This record gives sequence, C-alpha cells and structure tokens, in this order.
Amino acid sequence: MTMQVKLIRYTPEPEKTVAMSARLCYSPIGAAQLEEKMTDEQAAKLVRKLISMGHLSTVEHVTFTFAIEGVSRVLTHQLVRHRIASYSQQSQRYVKEHNFETIMPPTIAAKPEAQAKFIKAMQDLQALYNDLTENYQIPAEDARYVLPNATETKIMCTFNVRSLYNFFSLRCCMRAQWEIRELAWKMLAECKKVAPVLFEKAGPPCESEGVCREGAMSCGRLAKILAARQKQTGGTK
Repeated sequence: MTMQVKLIRYTPEPEKTVAMSARLCYSPIGAAQLEEKMTDEQAAKLVRKLISMGHLSTVEHVTFTFAIEGVSRVLTHQLVRHRIASYSQQSQRYVKEHNFETIMPPTIAAKPEAQAKFIKAMQDLQALYNDLTENYQIPAEDARYVLPNATETKIMCTFNVRSLYNFFSLRCCMRAQWEIRELAWKMLAECKKVAPVLFEKAGPPCESEGVCREGAMSCGRLAKILAARQKQTGGTK
C-alpha cells in the first residue's frame, strides 16, 4: 500500500506571520499595522535572520496539519513520541478490521520466499481476527490484540514549525527507520511548497548544519556532502 501524505491546513501566510510576531516585540504599533507595512521580501529576510540566530519562539505561531494514510502501526508508534504535536488516529476499538491492509517492508518484499511467508502470516491473523469477532462475539477492542504492527492505519497530526524542525532533524536522517524517514521527507516536501523560506534549512543536520550527531553510528554521508560542497566552491572554505 502506498503512503499518502497531504497538507490539509496551515497558518495563512506562514512566513509573514513569523516575521510579524518578531517585529511586534520591538514595535510600538500593532500587528494589523505591521502586516500592512510588511512586504513578502521583508518577511523572508527577517525569517532567515531569525532562523540563523536561533530565535525560534516566533516560528511556534505557525502550525501545519497533515492527513496521513498507508502507514503502519510501527510508524505511528514512533510518530506519537514527538510530544509537542496533536494526533487523531483511526481507532481499532471502533473500526473493525475485517479486511485490514498491511505495510510490507522492502527487505521482505525483495525476497520471494520471505514475502510469501509474510503474506501467509497476515492472512492467518486476519482469519483469526474474523473468527474471534464473528464466531465468538469477541469485541473489536479485544480482538485487535491479534493484529500485527504491519496493520495499515490513518492519522492526522498538527505540528508547530519549531517542532517540525526537530522532527525533520531526527527523522530525515539516514539513521531513522525507513518508513518514518519516508514520511518525514514527504512532509518536508509539502511544507516547502507553501513556506519555502521557513523550511529551506530544515532536514537532517548533515545537510542543514554540516554536522552529524550520530557519532560512531554515523552513516558516513556527511563526508560526501562536505566533499561535494568543497568541490562546488573550488576547494575553498
């Protein structure tokens, strides 16, 4: 099943909102007057300055809401660990899984014998779930205990921009688990469509900051990025 990520709501004029919140702190006039006087170019310049200085409280005024489908319970168990966000997930207590979809890892899909065993296991669990709910009248809230982590689920989530920066820093990294990494890059792409300045530096630290915090577990990508950048600048720093 294909992952689907849609940005369904976001704070209007996100970059101007951030810029106005910063300007308001040092201005004797109100937000409405500031908005009238601020151009898009001025807003973009101020946003870049704020981000470069690490003054990120202002980006908390902007939120993004995503509708996500075609992901596993493995992914959502990781996603909800990002606590400064709001979540609404499809309930296995009230939505009966009589024909549940599953997410198959690429490593399993790449090996025919492993794939066949995976499919068989999912079919067996589906049969057991249906047997429990239909023949034994076990309520869905209890029958769901036999459902696998691979079960497809749907979730809506809302983040402010500061929390998104943290999410993208951790989950766009090559060290992140493959499924949530795919989600993070899709979410970042959606954000960049409507707020390119706010998110031009977002992503894994090796790209956004030129550093890697994974220590001995580093994937080695940073060295390649720095070498490519040095080549682009003709060997100068």
